[in-house]
Amino acid sequence: MIIKNNILVEDDWQVLRFNEQETAETVTVSEGKVIVPLKVWQAQRDRLLPRQQRGEIGVWFASDDRPKDLKQDVQNFPVIAVDFPVFSDGRGYSIAYNLRVRLGFSGELRAIGDVLRDQLFYMRRVGFDAFAPRPDRDIHEALKGLEDFSEVYQSSFDQKLPLFKRVHRKGKSANETVNGRSH
Repeated sequence: MIIKNNILVEDDWQVLRFNEQETAETVTVSEGKVIVPLKVWQAQRDRLLPRQQRGEIGVWFASDDRPKDLKQDVQNFPVIAVDFPVFSDGRGYSIAYNLRVRLGFSGELRAIGDVLRDQLFYMRRVGFDAFAPRPDRDIHEALKGLEDFSEVYQSSFDQKLPLFKRVHRKGKSANETVNGRSH
C-alpha cells in the first residue's frame, strides 16, 4: 500500500535497489512495473526504452542525483520517485520541486525510503503526490500527516501565493490616526 492523491491504494510498482556486487550496467530489471535508479536508466536506456514507452518503467533519484540529468526523458515516465536515505536528508525536497517547477513533470511523483508521517505535509507542498512510508510505520497514521495544518504561509508548488497576498486586510484610511496623530 502507498498513499496516492490523499488516499490509500495498492502499489503495483516495485522499486529496484541493487547491491554492491551489481552495477547499473549489469543489474537485471525484472518484468512488470519497475522503478529503477537513475543510474540504471542512464546505463540501460536503450534496453529499457520499449518498456518505458509501455508505461512499465519509472525512475528514482538518489539524494545526490540531479533532475536535469533526466531532462530529455522526464515527461515520458508515468512515475518518478525520490529516495530519502534518512529522514533528515532534505535534498529530496529540492529534487521534487525542480522536477515539478523547472522540468514541468506532471506524472506521479513519489517519496520513497525513510518517509515519515511528519514529512508528508511538507513533501506535498513541493510536489509529491504519492508516498511510500517506511514499512515499520502505520500507513493509516501517516495518511493523517497530510492534514496536519490548515493553512500555509509561504508560497511553494502547491500554493503559488504567500498568505499575505491571499488574505485581504482592511487598510488604514488617510483619516485614521496612529498613536493619536493624524496621518
